[in-house]
Amino acid sequence: MPSYLHRGAHFSGPVVYVGDGDSLCVAVGSGPANWVEIRLEDFYAPELHSPSGPGAKAALERVAMGRKAECIANHRSYDRVVATCRIGGRSIGNLLSATGSIEGGNGLDKGKR
Repeated sequence: MPSYLHRGAHFSGPVVYVGDGDSLCVAVGSGPANWVEIRLEDFYAPELHSPSGPGAKAALERVAMGRKAECIANHRSYDRVVATCRIGGRSIGNLLSATGSIEGGNGLDKGKR
């Protein structure tokens, strides 16, 4: 993780890729080398390979793809930054909940990632 993405760091840019129902990339500069891979801190979607996984990914695409996300980094999880991101002043997790998207993956509680 780049040092500028330390805990509490603010960064923003357009959402350029959605990996699954709670993972996305935000472009902080031009080209894929400047994409920040993010795991949403406030929403835990079903795993992509589960029956509801593709629908969760589609919901995140509808909410976020191409829109400017403003994010605050928390910590690192594998090769991703765990962050809270907002679009239009609302957290992406709240936007997903408002669409009726259901949380749940691997049987873990939201706060145990």
